[in-house]
Amino acid sequence: MKKRSGFLVMAKLIGLVKPLTGYMLLAIFMGLIGHLCAAFITIFGGYAVLEVLAFDTTFTLSGIFVSVVIFAVARGFLRYAEQACNHFIAFKLLALIRDKVFRALRKLCPAKLEGKDKGNLISVITSDIELLEVFYAHTISPAAIAFFFSLVMCAFLGSFHAVLGGIALLAYLAVGVMVPLLTSKCSGDTGIKFRSQSGQLSSFVLDSLRGLPEILQFGQGEKRLNQMNQMTDGLSRQEAKMKRLSGQNMAVTNTVILIFDLVMLFSAAFLMQEGQLDFAGVLIPTIALMSSFGPVVALANLGSMLQNTFAAGNRVLDILEETPMVEEIQGRSETGFTGAAVQNVTFAYGEENILEDVSVEIPKGRIVGIVGKSGSGKSTLLKLFMRFWKAEQGTVKISDTDIENINTKNLRDMESFMTQETHLFHDSIKNNLRIARLDASEEEIVAACKKASVHDFIMSLPKGYDTPVGELGDTLSGGERQRLGLARAFLHDAPFVLLDEPTSNLDSLNEAVILKSLKEEGKDKTVVLVSHRDSTMRIADDIYSVQTLSKTGRTG
Repeated sequence: MKKRSGFLVMAKLIGLVKPLTGYMLLAIFMGLIGHLCAAFITIFGGYAVLEVLAFDTTFTLSGIFVSVVIFAVARGFLRYAEQACNHFIAFKLLALIRDKVFRALRKLCPAKLEGKDKGNLISVITSDIELLEVFYAHTISPAAIAFFFSLVMCAFLGSFHAVLGGIALLAYLAVGVMVPLLTSKCSGDTGIKFRSQSGQLSSFVLDSLRGLPEILQFGQGEKRLNQMNQMTDGLSRQEAKMKRLSGQNMAVTNTVILIFDLVMLFSAAFLMQEGQLDFAGVLIPTIALMSSFGPVVALANLGSMLQNTFAAGNRVLDILEETPMVEEIQGRSETGFTGAAVQNVTFAYGEENILEDVSVEIPKGRIVGIVGKSGSGKSTLLKLFMRFWKAEQGTVKISDTDIENINTKNLRDMESFMTQETHLFHDSIKNNLRIARLDASEEEIVAACKKASVHDFIMSLPKGYDTPVGELGDTLSGGERQRLGLARAFLHDAPFVLLDEPTSNLDSLNEAVILKSLKEEGKDKTVVLVSHRDSTMRIADDIYSVQTLSKTGRTG
């Protein structure tokens, strides 16, 4: 995770408020007036005391009473309106941030997400983004309100004597700036550790739920539970540390406020003894300062909480600012499919070389088989055709055009790709198939399923094509999921079909039906077929071995 300073995280998060600047300014204005109303309720109470004691003031008791009532009612309405604005901004921005995060994930996928911790990603998308509500609803406008409120109160107190205005300024700076900075420094990287450990726990729980059958089968439940308890205890310790810092922060804040209240009182009393102030100049500034710490105390209390928030913001910014390995291409002229090839391609995952100087010709209308031992790069070759990854050396071509010069949408429309693991969403079978082509008719869906030898199975289910599949497709067997994946590839109806082990989980009968369909597809389409099965490779016109980087055979 990239480490950013709190100020940098704050600046970047504030930058996201730009579309809602008007609402933010309105919230700041209403908050400022509301806090001034609250402060002047107490100040006018001081003037009422002076009036009762027969001191000369510019107000009457009835005027003071009416003013206090107006301030109280206005304070209630303004506080509600300020909070409504802040929460509207917060929830609107959280929706925008989620949209930005999902767009960023789409750009990063699959190259930069293939090895990512899924539980950690879920934690970022859910709890981390949700935590930013504290920043947008309870930090930005309160900070601006505290700034402007402090200026107004310093001017008001300075009207009695410049020294009193200076004391107020020092008090506001100490409570609203120095205390939060001190708390932030004492917190160190506690917030980042807490968010990281929270993400690790989410990942561990998700992993445990997915592997629950294996955990039960091999009697690892106790061990797994102990590991989970250890992680939970570590998270609790971090949270306790944060709460302890929060408590210390409140204690320091209240102590500083008491000290400055006393400094204001004694300074005003000293100035009265010197004949520079009267009794009103002592009473009103003292109670004015006492009643005016609300906005800056809100900032002081955020000192420890913001560490957690900034850590969450840091993790969200990591995703938003991650550079995709493969950029989306737009604005190029459309390309039709006339064949494909890889020429002298080299590719590595990190330090591990997978493909080295590979060249393969795939003429239009042919079925090309790719064979090789596990880990030799067969699946990687298909991903390079899909432009999920970028070749480090050499070129990958479609229709004699480097795929780096083909629009991403155009490229994906030309290709149907079936992976080894078919992912099924928690939805109906029909909707799981329709993601291959949203405008597909019922007849087209049925035809694709018949080609994939899965139609009869679907019709045997209680609700047919409307039957829901369980989360991750757990209600279906591996062979059933595989055939649904193949039906998706047929339904996409692209001229270039990439199949990664399409028959690995099938019995010989279903394999024969599917191979017959593939042979029929091969008359109109170009098929690249990766498989370990000799029976599957019998339909290939040309066969390449990844190990020898050469054509090894030719059939029919």
